[in-house]
Amino acid sequence: MSGTFGEMGNLLKQAQQMQRELDRAREEISRARVEGTAGGGAVRADVTGDGMLLKVHIQPELAASGDASLIEDAVLAAVRDGLQRAATLRDERMAKVTGGLNLPGIL
Repeated sequence: MSGTFGEMGNLLKQAQQMQRELDRAREEISRARVEGTAGGGAVRADVTGDGMLLKVHIQPELAASGDASLIEDAVLAAVRDGLQRAATLRDERMAKVTGGLNLPGIL
């Protein structure tokens, strides 16, 4: 009977350790910064690892073109690129913690 309690204690310790690692990974992800780009770098989007858009940079030459449609498309593409890079960063970091297991709701 005591073997069962010992195994449960070990499982609880492992779960607590994984929770600490998940918390640490979430913190690292939220502090991480990635950059999305479009138009050969004419537009850059700074995004946090957890997908928060921080800033959009538009090169003066593109802004001076006055082509609103082109600028809008480039901004959208840069933001999408940044968000995709953030998602990849999150997936890679969480896979290290979970051993590649897809655990819904952990982030």
